Amino acid sequence: MSSEIRNRGDDYVEFWREHHLCTLTTVRPDGSPHVVPVGVTVDADANIARVITRKSSKKVANILATQPGQARVAVCQVDGGRWATLEGTAEVRTHPDVVSDAVARYGSRYGRMPAPDPERVVIEITIERAMGYVDVPKPRPGRR
Repeated sequence: MSSEIRNRGDDYVEFWREHHLCTLTTVRPDGSPHVVPVGVTVDADANIARVITRKSSKKVANILATQPGQARVAVCQVDGGRWATLEGTAEVRTHPDVVSDAVARYGSRYGRMPAPDPERVVIEITIERAMGYVDVPKPRPGRR
């Protein structure tokens, strides 16, 4: 399988390594979108994005309310005129090794390790579409 992210080029991959707040959009059972701010890590080689969260969150409930492998989601980030969106299917992962790996990836991208949380799970997104525009100069500090 080719990587949707790698197909977008090195600048696109690098944009997903920079420190940016993102959004995650899930679909509620009534079909309406649920959009929340999150931190996202991306493994371009595996074509996977990850979000760490609590198992009691609405985003997890929305994913679990669908048939396995059918939870459509999107993650997005914006920085000035640069933006990127990843779409795919999400699954909730609970295995301690998977959660630990996702927490370490979060710490690497965001420069801090989240406090331990026994309720933590991982939303793992298999990326099916990558879109965006990152080929503009990065905003200068203090100018957005």
